[in-house]
Amino acid sequence: MTATQEFGRLAALHVYPVKGCRTIRLETGVLEPRGLLHDRRWMIVDAATGRFLTQRVHPELATIRTCLGPDALELTLPDGAAIRLPLDDRGAPLPVEVWGDRVAAVEPDAAASAAIGRWLGRAVALVRFPETATRPCDPAHAPAGSGTAFADGFPLLVTTTGSLDALNETLVARGGAAVPMSRFRPNIVVEGVPAGAEDRASRLVLEGGLVLDLVKRCERCAVTTIDQATGHKTGKEPLATLALSRTDKATGGVWFGQNAVPRLAAGETASLRVGAACRFLR
Repeated sequence: MTATQEFGRLAALHVYPVKGCRTIRLETGVLEPRGLLHDRRWMIVDAATGRFLTQRVHPELATIRTCLGPDALELTLPDGAAIRLPLDDRGAPLPVEVWGDRVAAVEPDAAASAAIGRWLGRAVALVRFPETATRPCDPAHAPAGSGTAFADGFPLLVTTTGSLDALNETLVARGGAAVPMSRFRPNIVVEGVPAGAEDRASRLVLEGGLVLDLVKRCERCAVTTIDQATGHKTGKEPLATLALSRTDKATGGVWFGQNAVPRLAAGETASLRVGAACRFLR
């Protein structure tokens, strides 16, 4: 039997170097086994507990600008403070926690941590996920041996413009305002496929034959209600409208997009580019 396919193309690529902070939109990207190069490799944590900070509590994190240079990550805080961090793993060891997982992270620059803390009004540390660290994905969903950095649970998040268009049609019909894709903070956005193509598929096949296994629908939270340009909360949408048709009966949560794991061996990389052909495969 021939597998059902839906053909599209890559509309956008995004990396979020610091978890919870502003995106960088790419035209081309390097994919590693644990996600796009530099994606969620840094994270802001509580200085006392090592537990990660999130937009759920600090929506203003969305306003920290990020820029990747050839040898440094540059951050610009809303108060004008500028931070420059190396792309390597130098720094003091600092164990941290993200979604219950303990990670042997490093703190590259205590002065950078202090600058962010002054702006946030609390003691924090800015940490990096070193190359030597490991954080396995949930084996109930992901292939054995797969891992990620500081992402919520999986290396990649895939969404489609078709699904966003369908959501926005319903939002507007209910008297609300359309929302941009930035609310969902995806890594890979596919266009040219019908709404729900990602939900009907088990794989996304990229240019050159690289396969992304679509392993788990992404349960959404209050971050989707935060304007990613301003860091301001906007109300109950789009969660209220998603609940009309995308409620997980087992958890009660709502979902949009698919978590994905690339079929890459340790040390292997692949190149992605906006505009490249791809196909969802059931």
